[in-house]
Amino acid sequence: MKVDPFLVERFMNTYEHEVELNLAETCVDPFTLGEFLALVGREDFFEELKETQLTYGFIEGSPGLRQGLANLYDHMKPENILVAGGAIGGNFLVFYSLVEPGDTVISVFPAYQQLYSVAKSLGANVKLLPLREDNQWLPCAAELAELVDDKTKLIVINNPHNPTGSLIDADLLKRICAIAEEAGAYLLCDEAYGGLYVRPNDFVPSAVDLSENAVVTGSFSKALSLTGLRLGWIAASTQIIEECMLHRDYTTISHGVIDDALAALAMKHVDRIYKRNLKIIRTNHLTLSRWIENEPLIDWIPPRAGSVAFLRHNLKMLSEDICLRLIQDKGTFLVPGSCFEMEGFLRMGYGCKTEILKAGLSRFKDFLNSYR
Repeated sequence: MKVDPFLVERFMNTYEHEVELNLAETCVDPFTLGEFLALVGREDFFEELKETQLTYGFIEGSPGLRQGLANLYDHMKPENILVAGGAIGGNFLVFYSLVEPGDTVISVFPAYQQLYSVAKSLGANVKLLPLREDNQWLPCAAELAELVDDKTKLIVINNPHNPTGSLIDADLLKRICAIAEEAGAYLLCDEAYGGLYVRPNDFVPSAVDLSENAVVTGSFSKALSLTGLRLGWIAASTQIIEECMLHRDYTTISHGVIDDALAALAMKHVDRIYKRNLKIIRTNHLTLSRWIENEPLIDWIPPRAGSVAFLRHNLKMLSEDICLRLIQDKGTFLVPGSCFEMEGFLRMGYGCKTEILKAGLSRFKDFLNSYR
């Protein structure tokens, strides 16, 4: 199976451990183990685990974890949940289970490259649905409908969106679901950044609560700050979950029982985690907004959700050259738009500690001052 190089992952893996200030990180400030256990009031947690046998554990995820994840949705039950190796593992399993050579797969673009490159590697005919600045980086339902053909098997969206932070509202999401249903296609909605709303009054239902054709993926890495667990999940109809289980037997047996136990604990206290993380992203979004207001070389469509922003730069340099110079001269890390096949842009993560964001923006400002 031939695959295209995963541009953003190759770039980040090459440089992210060599920098002082990482403004490319997409997760909301990952917990230390001690911070997490203190937040949920369970510093004694590992004492209880001493008698846990290190077996394979539950293949689908433990009952407590699946119930906790099901509680995130309006219409899901534990049997509608399958634990995976991060959202990336869940996405791959959906493609591997549902897509066959010759199928048409429609994916938003730009996007996390997995959302279109995996389908291509499986022999699908991939059509890209462009997201545009002048439409607030949102998909156009009419354009989507025009891309649908009689071989369309899967429509792929990402909500909230990486790398732009756009948010598909409930009305548009329902229209997209209806298009998938009319085509007899599945809708994969990557919701790894779900729940991270910049504006307190924003809320969008999960696609899986709107359509039987929808399958969604989630992650403990982004909105839940438990990146090191390397866990995510799939939520879908039992028919889709059963199909994914058949294919999963060839890729994964189970995930670590200690990781599972920590994830199940997080689900019992998910409101506390979101309260902590919403405070971080809202504080940092305001900090970044004020910085951009006073920086003529940088512009953006302000993100409405998630923890990433897509910045348009006005420097006469390639985006990768900018990022490499920032690493070399300022010890500060951003991702070039070229990693998303979008020259002229930079992706910034703003879910880090506020002091790191402020320090990184100060160094970025010094860098820009040298090129005015």
